[in-house]
Amino acid sequence: MMKMSEEKAVVVFSGGQDSTTCLFWAKKQFGEVETVTFDYGQRHRREIEVAQAIAAELGVRHTVLDMSLLGQLAPNALTRRDIAIEQKEGELPTTFVDGRNLLFLSFAAVFAKQRGARHLVTGVCETDFSGYPDCRDVFIKSLNVTLNLAMDYEFVIHTPLMWLTKAETWKLADELGALEFIRTKTLTCYNGIIADGCGECPACVLRKRGLDEYLREKAGVEAQ
Repeated sequence: MMKMSEEKAVVVFSGGQDSTTCLFWAKKQFGEVETVTFDYGQRHRREIEVAQAIAAELGVRHTVLDMSLLGQLAPNALTRRDIAIEQKEGELPTTFVDGRNLLFLSFAAVFAKQRGARHLVTGVCETDFSGYPDCRDVFIKSLNVTLNLAMDYEFVIHTPLMWLTKAETWKLADELGALEFIRTKTLTCYNGIIADGCGECPACVLRKRGLDEYLREKAGVEAQ
């Protein structure tokens, strides 16, 4: 049995905080890492450009797969400019895309097998999730079994952020020596603004709240 440090992994990569943290994590864990980004007609082409730039800077192979049919299947605020980004009490936000992680991971698995990789890494997280059913650990475990049966292949889906809060995700980035890189070069903002973003959309609010919490905690530890 090969050690993980000798194996190959594919990271599902958007150029955002979570997937970039996962990329740094994967580079520490595996002998070879590739990234795959999905073009699903997202509001901002910038997301794909940022992903390409980060992959190039970190020296990892990067592939963009066309998933434009997602906008046809499930119109949402990430693919349609005429749908406002909002979240009403007790409802999923308008940015939710039915089946997105199911489709992305399924396509990533087919891609990974062709590349000779059996490890998939994704930044899904149940701790901070906004009620997204396809971010749950039980879904990932179920899909892992299904993919293995579907392709007769021993995939392992890794979710290093699954049980982390946003503050803990920033802590992990710091432990990986990537805090400033992720803080300044990633794109999380729904309005397409790199780094700290617009400061108003749900993604920016969550990102900033987590960063502020981690920096306060870090300052407190260092002051002791």
